[in-house]
Amino acid sequence: MSSANPIVSEVEFSRDGKQLGYLRLPHSVHRSAYGWLPIPVATVRNGAGPKVVLMAGNHGDEYEGQVLLSRLIGELEPEMVQGQLIVLPMANYPAARAGLRTSPLDGGNLNRSFPGDPRGTPTQMIAHYIEAVILDGVDLLVDLHSGGSSLLYHEAAMLVAADAGPPDDPDLRKLLTAFGLPYALTFYEQATAGGFSVSAAHRRGGIAVTTELGGAGTVQPRLLAMADQGLKHMLGAYGVLTGALVPEAPPGTPTFLKIDAQLHYLYAPESGVFEPAVELGERVAAGQPAGRIHFPDTPGKPPVALEFAAPGIAVCKRVPALCERGDCLWHLAEESS
Repeated sequence: MSSANPIVSEVEFSRDGKQLGYLRLPHSVHRSAYGWLPIPVATVRNGAGPKVVLMAGNHGDEYEGQVLLSRLIGELEPEMVQGQLIVLPMANYPAARAGLRTSPLDGGNLNRSFPGDPRGTPTQMIAHYIEAVILDGVDLLVDLHSGGSSLLYHEAAMLVAADAGPPDDPDLRKLLTAFGLPYALTFYEQATAGGFSVSAAHRRGGIAVTTELGGAGTVQPRLLAMADQGLKHMLGAYGVLTGALVPEAPPGTPTFLKIDAQLHYLYAPESGVFEPAVELGERVAAGQPAGRIHFPDTPGKPPVALEFAAPGIAVCKRVPALCERGDCLWHLAEESS
């Protein structure tokens, strides 16, 4: 893949040591004809070892990962690393700066834009640079997500893409266990296809883990502490992080779950006000009431009753009660071996 991209890095990824700076994304507008946008980046490199990329702010309204990686950048020193850690705490900087899921510049969703375009929109240029340059030779990508402002996940989860069946690769399963968040979710798709960051990592020869850390536009201290412990423990188990920064144990033992895209997502059939019928973390049955959509703008109009199409654990729900036809209201997952 060509790396002919107008983004210029202030750090040298091939140099040992700790470097902090920005990826300069050219941005010519009325108030700044020759300006650039600052995408924060850190690299800590120390000799031979795995290349690991840590990313947050892929969606700008997901704050947990941004806080987690900002703290980690401050803690890291070269002697703690064996190999290289590249950290992008606000990967889609325009979206993260505005607190939006997508970029206010072009409406771009970075996590649907890979492999990008070096001569495209700002979001496409960022996607291309990350895949062509940052992920070149990557061994592991950890992309820290949450539910953002429209969704809330129960506890904290790890997601991995698998072509078929549960992730039976013993090394990957060992990695997820070392992370130790409450849930390990598997979704099925061709790992190298699509516009996701995990697809980009697979195309560049690496493996990828995504997290979903709460959401609702908040940062929950308990989940943040859990994710901090789990991430550092996993990086230690992977061999890229060493020393006192590595916890002795993960925060817990994950429950492995699988996601069926056809059965486990419940969408709003009408626009209105959503009243959920269950709580996050509950185990539900097929045909069980999932909630109702009310129409306060039409007096006397009866609500629409919703049911779950499959059994599973309610791992994610919509946060704003106001919804439109097509909004995701519930996300389930079921236990796998």
